[in-house]
Amino acid sequence: MIGRFDFASVIDFFPQLFTGLYYTLLISVVGLLIGFILGAIFGLGRISPIKIIRYISVVFIETIRGTPVLVQAIWIYFALPLIIQFEIESVVAGIIVIALNSGAYIAEIVRGAVQSIDKGQMEAGRSLGLNQGQAMRYIIWPQAFKRMIPPLGNQFIISIKDTSLLSVILVPELIFQGRLIAANHFNAVEIYTTVAVFYLAITLTLSFVLQRLERRLDT
Repeated sequence: MIGRFDFASVIDFFPQLFTGLYYTLLISVVGLLIGFILGAIFGLGRISPIKIIRYISVVFIETIRGTPVLVQAIWIYFALPLIIQFEIESVVAGIIVIALNSGAYIAEIVRGAVQSIDKGQMEAGRSLGLNQGQAMRYIIWPQAFKRMIPPLGNQFIISIKDTSLLSVILVPELIFQGRLIAANHFNAVEIYTTVAVFYLAITLTLSFVLQRLERRLDT
């Protein structure tokens, strides 16, 4: 008890908060996995020698990066179903939002990592009889991927925090659950403080794991 605030009572709401945490992590992990695939496709497309592929990649990246996550969430959940005449569940919409948003930023991570590898590496692969695709797969990509890990980790943390915006489309993530509890039990200080601690615990844990991974890769 601090003043008239009873933080001990928050324990009673842990099951509901852990439900929100489950959806937060589910959407973040699945969205980021899909986002990585999109990022790899559009990131390599961004440096493709084929003009139309380059143009499509630029349009995707700039459109997603140029619009707020909240606007994307509202459009996908409320507007897109009117266009396609098919209802999208809030969790699915949330995954789509995180996937598209992370995909656009990962695309630039991929592009930067690939372009940071010395061009002589590709030439060396070609001189060994590898075609361009094989040289990319066996020589360029492994080196580039190692350089992607720190920014990919940062993107994962950003995606986790971005899920907090999805409560506006009724995704039952951590913030949504916190708002429900606070509205019904008038304990906003205790609940929102606990929610903040949950997010902090997740991001600090991820930061620790990423630092260990980076050290291991350096070794």
